[in-house]
Amino acid sequence: LDVTEEKFVLDALAGCTEYKSILDVVVNAFYVQDGRYCPISERNLYIVICYLATFQLEEIGLQRFSRIVKSLDTAKMQQFLRFFFNDLYLNTWIKDEWSHFYDSVYVKENWIDPLLRWQPKVQQLIEKLTNKLSNCTTTVKTSRVTQPKEFNLTVPKPRAIPPPSPAPLPALPKRQPVPPSIYKPPKERKQLEEIKTKNIQKAKDLLLKANTNQFRCATIKPEKREFICRIISAVLVLWSQISCEQYLEVVCESVLAQYFEELTKQPQDLIDNIPIKLNTAAILREGALYQRKLEEELKRIENLQQGAGDPSEFLEWQKQMRGKDLEEQLTEIECRRLQGKLSYEEAVLAHQNVIQENKKKADILREEKAELMDLYAEKRLQEQKEMKELVEQVMEGHKNVKQVKAKIQEYKQQIVQQVCEKTGELLRQALEEKEDENRKRYELIQQIRAIESTPNIRHKFVDLTETGGHGLFGEMSIVELRERLALLKEAQKAAEEEKRDQIIHEKQAKEQLILDKLGQISQFRAELGRAAALKQEEKKKSQSGEKPMKDERILNLQKKIVEKTMERKKQAGLL
Repeated sequence: LDVTEEKFVLDALAGCTEYKSILDVVVNAFYVQDGRYCPISERNLYIVICYLATFQLEEIGLQRFSRIVKSLDTAKMQQFLRFFFNDLYLNTWIKDEWSHFYDSVYVKENWIDPLLRWQPKVQQLIEKLTNKLSNCTTTVKTSRVTQPKEFNLTVPKPRAIPPPSPAPLPALPKRQPVPPSIYKPPKERKQLEEIKTKNIQKAKDLLLKANTNQFRCATIKPEKREFICRIISAVLVLWSQISCEQYLEVVCESVLAQYFEELTKQPQDLIDNIPIKLNTAAILREGALYQRKLEEELKRIENLQQGAGDPSEFLEWQKQMRGKDLEEQLTEIECRRLQGKLSYEEAVLAHQNVIQENKKKADILREEKAELMDLYAEKRLQEQKEMKELVEQVMEGHKNVKQVKAKIQEYKQQIVQQVCEKTGELLRQALEEKEDENRKRYELIQQIRAIESTPNIRHKFVDLTETGGHGLFGEMSIVELRERLALLKEAQKAAEEEKRDQIIHEKQAKEQLILDKLGQISQFRAELGRAAALKQEEKKKSQSGEKPMKDERILNLQKKIVEKTMERKKQAGLL
């Protein structure tokens, strides 16, 4: 391109990029209204024409603008210019949409008013394009089309409806005998009763086990009691000799030292044989729990020294009252279960009565059905006789029609054979022409492929030590780039090694902490187990003489259930 032409193209490209937002408003609206059937690939063409008409029309002049428009597709340019230079559109929605991006006064003075001034001259250009379109219409020769004619064939007479063949008598389905399972109790009921009895026995065993083993962890062994007494005596001596702040410090150190020294005398197998595999969170959580219990125990001892009361009597009374409430709840549950069983027996008796009534109704329905089937059979026999007579009359009238039908069929076959011969010749000629055309096309394709297959060899030497010469900051050659990448990889590897060593040291410290916590937890568990065993033995001794008494309501319900069961079995025997 020349310098002027190159400058014009670059200015147009820069302007289309800068004012893309306002140009998109017009082009999008054109595609929605008048350009619905225009291809989307021509969008950039409309953007350039819109930019030239809005911003460059006064600079390039109408003559040069019209020359650009006429060099393009006439129909598309006529359609777009008529849409864009519409007075109503420019004064209404185009002005409002452009005001969203720029000041409304600036839009009106610099863009809308110049477009309105150029509108009459552009309208003349649009009329020229319209006249050019109307004069370019060419007449297309219409070839004569062969009009087919129908064959003069004899219209066949309508066929008579063939007589229906006499329908066979419907065979009555064989009645199925009543299955014997109706008169037997279902197997599922027995299985449900067995499952129910097993569940009741299992619940009783679990209740007995829970009552015998409750609060096992609260028992204290004699060795633990002696140890606690020694701790209390040591605390009283310290309390009388030192102040409150010194007391708290010494107690925390001495009590913990004596307690863990006493626990270390126990066998070490308890630490090795941990019943449950714990994760890190569980170990830390359990260690914190035992630490909190130890602090609460020390606080309780301190409160006792200061004169606080012992809540053991209240707790014992509370435990007795809860036991009584539990016995009442169990009695109420047993009563409800027995009431449900009694209602079940009554429902079974009612179901047996309904079965007897249904049997009587079924016998009555069977007798009525037999009478209706006899009447239906007599009626079908009478209808068959009438149909046979009608068929004989119709067959006599159709004997002479068969000969005429045979002659018409022969004549039709001759005509069809002649038509088939003519069509075969036409198809053969068309096939030969198509083969010649395909052979010429194949030869042309082979020539094109032979031209394309010739190699185009290009050699270019690449120097990896030279830069690209694009004028960018930090530009480097491929060799320098590889060296820098190698240095970065080495630095990254050294950082990873340092991070790995740090993680290993932290992991070892954490494992040591967890091992210490596990030792403390195993010692606490051993002591709590001994205390629970002592408490369980005392509870068994105190409850050895007690025997549970049954409620009178339960006994009455059990008697009623036995009576209903005997009545149901008698009723089942009668059925």
